[in-house]
Amino acid sequence: MRAGTLYFVIVFAAGFALGTMRILFITPAFGAVPAVTLEMPLILAVAWLTARAIISRLAIPQAAMPRLIMGGSAFALLMTTEFALSASLFGGGGQYLANLTTGAGLIGLAGQIVFALVPLAQIWLCDR
Repeated sequence: MRAGTLYFVIVFAAGFALGTMRILFITPAFGAVPAVTLEMPLILAVAWLTARAIISRLAIPQAAMPRLIMGGSAFALLMTTEFALSASLFGGGGQYLANLTTGAGLIGLAGQIVFALVPLAQIWLCDR
């Protein structure tokens, strides 16, 4: 859980900064779907590097369950935080859920799922 919380905090902070730039500058110029598509590789690169560092620093075992707990707890924190921020800042969680069904929302959700699976994927792609 500690690893998942740390993973969430670092990647969320980077995503918040990138998302602000996306909303203010890229979306008005190119549209929502291209903007999210441009942002996604950057945030996933941050997630990859962050997960790698946390796994190394906290000595997370090279086993599926600890990695799934790390990614799953980070994903749960991410979705809960995004829902709560949306509900409090933009007038309700219903709008957040509705946005998940748009093209940009589905791309974002896919990226969030990949974010959750990064610690697990690193077993096969980095730890051997």
